[in-house]
Amino acid sequence: MNPKLSNRVAITVLYVIASTIVVILAALLGYIIISGLPALSWHFLTSPARAFTSGGGIGIQLFNSFYLLILTMLISFPIALGAGIYLNEYAKQNWVTSLVRTAIEILSSLPSVVVGLFGFLIFVVQFGFGFSILSGAFALTFFNLPLLTRSIEEALAAVPDEQREGGLALGLSKWETVLHIIVPAALPTILTGVILSAGRIFGEAAALIFTAGQSAPALNFTDWNPFNIASPLNPMRPAETLAVHIWKINSEGIMPDAKAISSGSSAVLVISVLAFNLLARFVGHRLFKRLTAG
Repeated sequence: MNPKLSNRVAITVLYVIASTIVVILAALLGYIIISGLPALSWHFLTSPARAFTSGGGIGIQLFNSFYLLILTMLISFPIALGAGIYLNEYAKQNWVTSLVRTAIEILSSLPSVVVGLFGFLIFVVQFGFGFSILSGAFALTFFNLPLLTRSIEEALAAVPDEQREGGLALGLSKWETVLHIIVPAALPTILTGVILSAGRIFGEAAALIFTAGQSAPALNFTDWNPFNIASPLNPMRPAETLAVHIWKINSEGIMPDAKAISSGSSAVLVISVLAFNLLARFVGHRLFKRLTAG
């Protein structure tokens, strides 16, 4: 076959494959969003859910999702940042670090339901936290930590060695070079990884069914004392998230308008995850331009 013709055929096949994937994804996202749009309203986003009557919303579930996300990131990010800095800047390249990286890869591929069962046995049962936001946050930390650590390590590895050598040449210590030169240079990529992992956490359901629970007690949004049982900030209360709520109402079948609530909740979930991804790209691009004066 003529080399030019074979090249055109190969490019055409690749374009067809890419276009097919884009069309499938667009059709799926479009169907979810269009099906859920009629249910979306301020009342739907702020009112509590109802079990046996129609007209409920997702206010508490939406708050629980964001609260659990923030708590999980507060726990996992410092650990992932420290691990990424150590693995890339301080750890020697030997069989121990290779074993650690292999373990990270294995943990990142674990099904979320396995992480949920692990969290149930350890945090809910063994530590006695019960079905609570705290149990869910710790379980999601194990779920999120491997990928977050890997993304931070890769962000640090992408910084040119000339910047490290320049910091040391100026008389800075190894830690000062990492803190004042390497981490700021890698910050746009790190922040992008953090936001993308936040979207992954926000849409998680299986791990939370066994740890955070499947109930959403009424909350007193005028009481922000985390030690009160009805306070929204109480980490020891059970917390049904938006993703768990979608699974629950479709599996129980006791809600009269289950289809409308499920469609609206799915649309909110998809729009939120899309917003996380778009925000990651926007913030990463703006930070890169600002830090590099580009």
